[in-house]
Amino acid sequence: MSYMKKSVYYWLIAILITLGAAIYQRMTGPTYPKRIAVESFNSIYHFKLPTSHSSSTNCKITLNVNNESIEGEVFYKKYPSNDQWTIVPFVVKNNMLIAELPKQMPAGKLMYHIKLEEAGKIIYDGDNIVVRYKGDVPTYILGPHIFFMFFAMLLSTLAGLLAIGKKSSFRFYSKLTLLCLIIGGMILGPIVQKYAFGELWTGIPFGWDLTDNKTLIGFIGWLVAVIANWKKERPVYSIIAAIILLLIYSIPHSMFGSELDYSSGTIGQG
Repeated sequence: MSYMKKSVYYWLIAILITLGAAIYQRMTGPTYPKRIAVESFNSIYHFKLPTSHSSSTNCKITLNVNNESIEGEVFYKKYPSNDQWTIVPFVVKNNMLIAELPKQMPAGKLMYHIKLEEAGKIIYDGDNIVVRYKGDVPTYILGPHIFFMFFAMLLSTLAGLLAIGKKSSFRFYSKLTLLCLIIGGMILGPIVQKYAFGELWTGIPFGWDLTDNKTLIGFIGWLVAVIANWKKERPVYSIIAAIILLLIYSIPHSMFGSELDYSSGTIGQG
């Protein structure tokens, strides 16, 4: 088998692993929309309820029911708090039920649940859902951040596989991985955090934000690996760094993220 064909296999495996980790991280994170199913007298409706929203506008909850006999309400309060529930009725517009949650400061959260009735009978009384608000991040910042973080994961996995296969090219891809982590995680990451939640860095030593600390651990792991392989091939360091980053990317995105303390007005870890 030629070297070129072997390289293609390494790339394909790295792409599959990276896509799997990225999809898992996204779908299990607290900012992934909450999927619900509502069974009425004649139909079953499937909806997505928001768990993340811009702090510049109200959070709109839209249910496409196309059924005039269904009505409902949204119950919400600040989270965390001991406030009483505020009730907002759904209004009908273009065959849809629409209600809005008021906008909050960046890192502010609201807990809400919806209740639906059809012909006076309750057909859905949902669990509590938390929606977190964040500042708007310019596309020219967010786009490159996402690209470099995703590409860092791909290169990290590739370097780890090449190191396992004892291919000397793992050193080159190890350096590229570190470069992508520096640009995407250590430079653009704090800028995204500043736009979204008003703080450049909320990880160690200033806080315990999981996203920031994951980035820091991944960066340190690959920094050690690159230094260890600078003059001599030590593939075990790249293998360990790749495993660490894979584990980090498997942690749900935005878990234990920034959270506004309504009583003090400060932002801490959720």
